[in-house]
Amino acid sequence: MLRIYTSDHSLYCAKLRILLRHKGLRFEDLQPPGGGGSPDYLSIVPSGNLPALVDGDLVLTDSEAIAEYLDEKYPAIPMLPDTLTGRARSRERSRFADTRLEPALRLTFPHVSPYRRDPQVIGDAHALILKRLVALAKMLNISDLPRDTLWMGDPGTIVTLEWIDLFEGVVIPMLDWPEALTIYRHRCCSIRRCETNCWPISRRCCAT
Repeated sequence: MLRIYTSDHSLYCAKLRILLRHKGLRFEDLQPPGGGGSPDYLSIVPSGNLPALVDGDLVLTDSEAIAEYLDEKYPAIPMLPDTLTGRARSRERSRFADTRLEPALRLTFPHVSPYRRDPQVIGDAHALILKRLVALAKMLNISDLPRDTLWMGDPGTIVTLEWIDLFEGVVIPMLDWPEALTIYRHRCCSIRRCETNCWPISRRCCAT
């Protein structure tokens, strides 16, 4: 059985769980022994990074590298399209979520507690998140990826959007969501494996 090491408060770990569940793969989800960066964990995962996958003798970190590996090893439910441009679009969406959208949300993490909240930082983060949402909506509008399944670029995008939704009105001011993103989120909710397995993960992670 596949073994993964994760943290409940990591979007990248939630992204991996979504992918594993969508592909219907059995896995054991473990916390790093002794905590991330501990000698015990470093003896298993030398980089100390989360998430990490252990598959036999293979130890692999980075959610994107893990996703690509799993998709090649278990192709029954493909998460990359069969066209060159489709694969490029999916990877583009994934990298945008990881390098643009998630970092904008991450700015708020030190300020989740109202007792440590800096209004200037929250205001700047709110403006940047909205900027990223508008850009993502434009990307979705021009994308020709079929919308009846999850692609590799979707899990990280989905979980980040759900965390933003949970922070909205609690940590950051309300957002004016572009229509394309509303449609995108509703479309993802209509995918059974996503609806029943993915949303509770992000909600649990944000609530703890």
